[in-house]
Amino acid sequence: SKVAETLAEFRGNFRYNLLDENLRRFNARVPSIVQWDDHEVRNNWYPGQVIAATDDRYTEKSVDVLAARARRAFAEYFPVSTLRPGAREGRVHRVLRQGPLLDVFVLDMRTYRNANSPGGQTVDPQGILGREQLEWLKRELARSRAVWKVIAADMPIGLVVPDATEGAPNIEAIAQGDPGAPLGRELQIAELLRFVKHRRITGTVWLTADVHHTSAQHYQPSRAAFDDFEPFWEFVSGPLNAGAFPASELDGTFGPERVFVKAPTASNVSPAGGYQFFGEVDIDGDSAEMTVRLREQDGTVLFTKVLRPGRVGQ
Repeated sequence: SKVAETLAEFRGNFRYNLLDENLRRFNARVPSIVQWDDHEVRNNWYPGQVIAATDDRYTEKSVDVLAARARRAFAEYFPVSTLRPGAREGRVHRVLRQGPLLDVFVLDMRTYRNANSPGGQTVDPQGILGREQLEWLKRELARSRAVWKVIAADMPIGLVVPDATEGAPNIEAIAQGDPGAPLGRELQIAELLRFVKHRRITGTVWLTADVHHTSAQHYQPSRAAFDDFEPFWEFVSGPLNAGAFPASELDGTFGPERVFVKAPTASNVSPAGGYQFFGEVDIDGDSAEMTVRLREQDGTVLFTKVLRPGRVGQ
């Protein structure tokens, strides 16, 4: 099939999905909080990227041009209050306040990132969020009075996600496999985690996907090279209908322990072969306890974790 390049083609990608009756029924019944990732534009893209002249799939080589078209189509097909169709300004990152028990902080780890690289920089002010989004997140976390502050991140923190699309050993996410002091995009995450600790912000939980398997990581400063943070959990779940991939390597900088994982041993296993996952989060209205369940596509519970409210670390 042809890659999307024009606005009409990006619109067509979203329209094609809506041909499926099951998806239309799901959309009619289930409210969704949406964020975008690389595949709204092209695999592993970053701002300023220029597609290689040898890639004859694309006549438009500027990823910024492609991203602008994809962003408009995305805004037309998904109800994002901060991103109006056709508007020059707007953003995907936002906070959705769900009452006294929950605020959801939706991140955009694609639009403002620096170029994918091996990730060994000792200074990296742009990082994966960009300075403006990082300051927004710190400000909104400090302002939140919700019991739980769920950070919906489109990429994991301590899982190494390589990017070989440009023929170099680059990193697509945050971790780069060096278990020592923070480097590259890890510097920005270290700044955020330090801020959460010193501002005594309670109830932060990270939910993410991207890596095509399901897992639960507990981050603990006593295991970490960088230890100026409080313990926290990160839950990974997906995909719903895509190829599944083996478990990612862990980077020890922030002390992750993989408490649970289910993943194939081969790459790009068809959905027909299983390994399709989703997560479920319940907050008890009386106790305010949060229960996270990782489930298989048929609803089977694979892993359960109950988190207590009112703690800076978990």
